[in-house]
Amino acid sequence: MSCELKPVLDRLYADFNYPDSATDPIQIVRRYTKDDDREVVGFVAASLAFGRVLSVLQSIERVLAVMGPEPAAYLRRFDARRDAASFDGIIHRWTRSRDIVALLWLMRQMTDRAGSVEGFFLEGYDAAAEDVEGAVDSFSTRAMALDLKAAYGRMARPSGSGRALGVCYFFPRPSKGSACKRLNLFLRWMVRRDALDLGVWRRVSPAKLIVPLDTHVIRVGRCLRLTRYTSPGWRMARDITASLRTLDPDDPVKYDYALCHLGMRHPKLPTLKAELAALGIEDFRQRRLQKRRA
Repeated sequence: MSCELKPVLDRLYADFNYPDSATDPIQIVRRYTKDDDREVVGFVAASLAFGRVLSVLQSIERVLAVMGPEPAAYLRRFDARRDAASFDGIIHRWTRSRDIVALLWLMRQMTDRAGSVEGFFLEGYDAAAEDVEGAVDSFSTRAMALDLKAAYGRMARPSGSGRALGVCYFFPRPSKGSACKRLNLFLRWMVRRDALDLGVWRRVSPAKLIVPLDTHVIRVGRCLRLTRYTSPGWRMARDITASLRTLDPDDPVKYDYALCHLGMRHPKLPTLKAELAALGIEDFRQRRLQKRRA
């Protein structure tokens, strides 16, 4: 990865680094001013961040309408059995209302146990590790070991065997090959701090983050040859991050928002390539190929 790409991506980052640069779920999270509310809303928003953007935003708003103006306070008193009916009818693609209830119930247990979702995450975080892979794996494993019977009743299975439950979709694991896009998105929001990301968490290093891999980042990443992998998954997410880390070792995921929304803006490959060429990136790629052939 040549440093010639860095000024281009830095300009692209700067172009997107303001709150209303694109329609995105983080705009909902930014409405809240308290850190504990932002953490709770951020986890809900990131968990539902799959599908069309408009549908994602609508689903997040429906959940938050039930939780009220102080989501963190609501979560601290949330009871899965007592409050489940309040979420009846809230469906997001294949996620049903009982899955959302289960998500909130797990978050309530994390908060009771560790004081916050951050505290629960930190129980598996190693500051000396290369990145957050082990911490994410530990986070999901420990989350799925918490009580789910209050949310699912008889459907809940003993610890370690409840993978068929819908809430499992919110807690994927790198060790199973998942790119863990939504968890990495949540971590980006919580850990990084700029005009977009919130910097609510203070004890996880931005240098350890992994890019939230989605179809848009994959397309742009492959155009820029940021990865040697062809199949989406944790290895590709880590590979793209490693390429970006050569440009900014302390904050490689800073480029994610711009790369993602650049891909969203140009869903067809020819127009994406034309935009990259206009930015000077396509010319860079041709020069690099010529150097390799020389």
